Amino acid sequence: MSKEQNRGRSRPLSRRAALLMGGTGGVALAGGAAWLGNTVSAQPSAAQAEAAIGGLTTPPAYAPSGRRPKYRRATWSQQFQAAHGWTPGGAGTASAEANDTTVFARGTQSVRVTTNGTGKQSYVRKTGMAAQNLTGKMIRLVLRVEDVANLSKLVFYLGSGSLANHFAWTFHAHSGTAANYVQSGEWVTVHLQWADVTSAAGTYSISAAGVPSTKTGFTDMSFAVYDNAGGPVTYRVQAVELIPDTATVFPKGVVSITFDDSHKSIHDLARPVMDSFGYSGTVYNIADAIGTGSFLTIDQMRSMQNFSGWEMAGHSYANATHTASYPKLTAEQADDDFRKLREWLVGNGFSSEHFAYPHGAFQKTSDGVPVDLIASRHFTTARSIISETIESFAPAMPYRLKALTGINDGTGIGGTALSRVTGAGGRLDRCVKNGDWLILCLHKVVTGTPATSTEIGKAGLTALMKAIDDRGIPVLTVEEAMASYT
Repeated sequence: MSKEQNRGRSRPLSRRAALLMGGTGGVALAGGAAWLGNTVSAQPSAAQAEAAIGGLTTPPAYAPSGRRPKYRRATWSQQFQAAHGWTPGGAGTASAEANDTTVFARGTQSVRVTTNGTGKQSYVRKTGMAAQNLTGKMIRLVLRVEDVANLSKLVFYLGSGSLANHFAWTFHAHSGTAANYVQSGEWVTVHLQWADVTSAAGTYSISAAGVPSTKTGFTDMSFAVYDNAGGPVTYRVQAVELIPDTATVFPKGVVSITFDDSHKSIHDLARPVMDSFGYSGTVYNIADAIGTGSFLTIDQMRSMQNFSGWEMAGHSYANATHTASYPKLTAEQADDDFRKLREWLVGNGFSSEHFAYPHGAFQKTSDGVPVDLIASRHFTTARSIISETIESFAPAMPYRLKALTGINDGTGIGGTALSRVTGAGGRLDRCVKNGDWLILCLHKVVTGTPATSTEIGKAGLTALMKAIDDRGIPVLTVEEAMASYT
């Protein structure tokens, strides 16, 4: 048995380790700070901090309080150090270095593989390991893709019998237009939960409610990358680990109901429906819009917060910023909008430290600074509209929170059909059966039939709330949910 395997064996926990793992979440590379260099530094120097935020030096008027999830300790860990025993290969592999010492996020090395541009599978895998029990566990991956231009998808396989029996998670399908969870040259952390498993083979199966046939006896793991057949992709794998999953604190999972854009209908239509179930939501607000046209007023926001327990979070300060999105701005302009937004929230009595990107866009600014790093100067989390996998506790990357958006009860208008959430084997079933943090992103509520994917009918919203209530899934604001793990 290699030293690395031995480190991952079950063993009694110290009191400190137990406290770190019990009821506290963890974030590998929290806020993304570690992806900029070869090593992880828990206390970056002033020079490193300045480099990480593009030279921005004006301190935030209201910096995050620090109420972030603690690091979630692994119960089993493969960090790809010396003698790790995993093998790069596959018909899609052109070259590989199993012990690459040039780029890494932990220890002194990682695994480097370059695909051959044929669209076939390239992998790093190991079979015949000691059997693992993943009951109450999720998988944590730490990875890096040097240039995503030719990336198609990333898949993780977990199984037995040399993978003749396996479950698969397609955890990233790369988009040429939308914001991508995996971006060029960044170390990225991904959590894979049982609620997200996409397929099964051999003797394994997934029930109609989305429950895997087994969660034990796994001896084989494979991290697979597919290029788009347009050119090669170089990727690195730093860690494959098992950590406690969301169900360890929320056995039935947990739902957060969020609304973007400050529409008045959130107060007039959504609030009464949710009040009837005792639910509170999170509103991501555009400061400039408040008190104008068909948008919320300050008094309505305060009433929702003070008498129904809603969270008033941030979406942008300026209307123009919301329309353009942060990647269209310079780093200084983006930072200024974040600062004004946080000042406006605090100045009006709204204590939320949480944020949602306009259009879900957190790519680099026009002068090359990652927007999510700028967000971390002012807020504790930032929500996207990526939903390849559903969010977890603790979030793998709290400034790229995942959310299911476009939920509506219309016909032929795109988005996410309500039945995909409430129907048999849908997101609510997977949430309650396997446990996850399901963040739902809504926008405008209408009394009749929705006309666009950013609208949901009052009837549809009522059906959604009832479906959550029928399953007994707890509903928390984003602020409340994060507080459960800090």
